[in-house]
Amino acid sequence: MMKLAIAFVVLLSSFLADSSTAEEFDFFYLVQQWPGSFCDTRQGCCFPDGAGKPAAAFGIHGLWPNYAKCRGRHHREGGGLARAVLGAGDAFLAAVGRRGKCWPEYCGGGGGGHQLSPWDIRDLVASLGRSWPTLSCKNRRSFEFWSYEWKKHGTCSNLDPHDYFARALQLRARHDLAAVLADAGIVPSDTDTYPVDRVRDAIAQGTGFAANLECNRDADGEAQLFQVYQCVDREAKDLIDCPLPMPTKCTDRVKLPVF
Repeated sequence: MMKLAIAFVVLLSSFLADSSTAEEFDFFYLVQQWPGSFCDTRQGCCFPDGAGKPAAAFGIHGLWPNYAKCRGRHHREGGGLARAVLGAGDAFLAAVGRRGKCWPEYCGGGGGGHQLSPWDIRDLVASLGRSWPTLSCKNRRSFEFWSYEWKKHGTCSNLDPHDYFARALQLRARHDLAAVLADAGIVPSDTDTYPVDRVRDAIAQGTGFAANLECNRDADGEAQLFQVYQCVDREAKDLIDCPLPMPTKCTDRVKLPVF
């Protein structure tokens, strides 16, 4: 038993060393949401403190590292073995747990480490306010929204805070999704609906790359385009075709509600 424990400690040390350096993932999702669909639900929305109503444009939700294939059961079992052999604590189990999913998260740990500082993004704040606003009524301070996205996703990006946010802004600026859809005759309306395949094709033709779509339901239960998931290379510099599909919650026809 002692030999097994020693061997496990060696393996654990190697694992933790790897975890503290470059995070392994396959691509990013640049997730942009249509504010009309965020607000046109039973929960509604609120506008950022001091900023007022955002523009009627797709806003960034996040830049999320993702695996092309969900990590298997053996990653989760590693946490149980660690607890059984060494009485491993929550910090290690969190490190194991994040590899037992379809994406890494909280790579700086779930505690107070790797907090975003306003100084890190001081030259980006105005652009972030326009392009990455919060619409949540739970917290109307956009900086806290950015801090959450950095802590959960940015710490796994292998980028420093400034590059993480700057590259998300650059990617969004490259293609105005509302304009791309408008060029295909898909414009906000309280009454019209559009074939979801037409929406998907318009984004692929307008940006050059296939994206994934997510829908939600309005207050009357009708499907509406909520978020567009554009796939990005590991350096967060260029769009790529999405390597895997995802559940959409979309029906054959969807709305794009007025904001």
